[in-house]
Amino acid sequence: QVQLVESGGGLVPAGGSLRLSCAASGFIFRLNDMRWYRQAPGKQRELVAVVRSVSSGYSANYADSVKGRFTISRDNTKNTVYLQMNSLKPEDTAVYYCNTDRTDGLRRTDYWGQGTQVTVSS
Repeated sequence: QVQLVESGGGLVPAGGSLRLSCAASGFIFRLNDMRWYRQAPGKQRELVAVVRSVSSGYSANYADSVKGRFTISRDNTKNTVYLQMNSLKPEDTAVYYCNTDRTDGLRRTDYWGQGTQVTVSS
């Protein structure tokens, strides 16, 4: 079955950096788009970044709020997706989730990791 396991969260001061990792298993990694979402207290979960599958040339896109500061990447030899976060701001504080999906015919199933807490102090 599909499993996503995040790591790398923590407490950092504003302006600092963190790198999140998401180890994936249970599917052919290179064939899937991989995403990072985040959810701050009292707010909706939002898409932070996506790195697409081999069929899309592993292209990446970012939320406007993190462009120029965050970089998503993937290592298909390790079945792992990363989120490098630089110049962190207090508003980046959230639980960060790794996500992928599978579509069988008309049915799409989303898969989520357990989340990792990122706290940026001012």
